[in-house]
Amino acid sequence: MSSPIRPTDDDARALALSLLGSARIAALAVLTPDGGPLVTRVGFGCAPDGVPMTLISDLAAHSQALRSDPRCSLLIGEAVGKGDPLNQPRLSLQATAGFLDRTSSEHEKMAAHYLRDHPKARLYVGFADFAFAIFTVTRGHLNAGFGKAFALTPADLGLAPIPAGARRETPIDPSAQSR
Repeated sequence: MSSPIRPTDDDARALALSLLGSARIAALAVLTPDGGPLVTRVGFGCAPDGVPMTLISDLAAHSQALRSDPRCSLLIGEAVGKGDPLNQPRLSLQATAGFLDRTSSEHEKMAAHYLRDHPKARLYVGFADFAFAIFTVTRGHLNAGFGKAFALTPADLGLAPIPAGARRETPIDPSAQSR
């Protein structure tokens, strides 16, 4: 049996980047501290460097789960209009999450950037329990419609791979990974 995954080409990369750039919401899948799965909808955007991000409350179960185990997955691409929603493009990302330190100078810059696409977040972006989760993508899976599946690397998504053990340039709250 041949693989259903097609060779990744420029059209697949362009579609994936289009989905990333236009998405304002995503489904976020996490593992809870007891090991169970949890999926939720989150506001979604990309940082100025193209890295996926969201703004979430420390009070949310998915935020607590990410602080316990940063492995996660994001599903991007909403079904729109008529027709079979399973024939519409969607992008799944496997990632690890880190939290931007609220006291860093980057937090204010990230807030201004995020608010351009999520103006209603102005109501809570400054609350003490809200932080930006930054997602380091390890791989992607693009389903461009029936029979059009592609495996993507971070480079395919315009993201520089981050070597194991390396720190991101964006300051991540180091206590977030040990909570």
